[in-house]
Amino acid sequence: MASSTDSSTAADDEVRKLYERYQAAESDAERREIALEMGKLDARRHAEIYAALEDE
Repeated sequence: MASSTDSSTAADDEVRKLYERYQAAESDAERREIALEMGKLDARRHAEIYAALEDE
């Protein structure tokens, strides 16, 4: 079973990769798509935090 630290590290790696892709993007359309992915990841992370708080 993965710990919350493992989950956080994986999410941090995903954020880092998305940010690097965003910085390397060559068009506004490409940056927009990456920004949408970032938003989805952020929403998932917040949902995980709220779920953990409800379990306490």
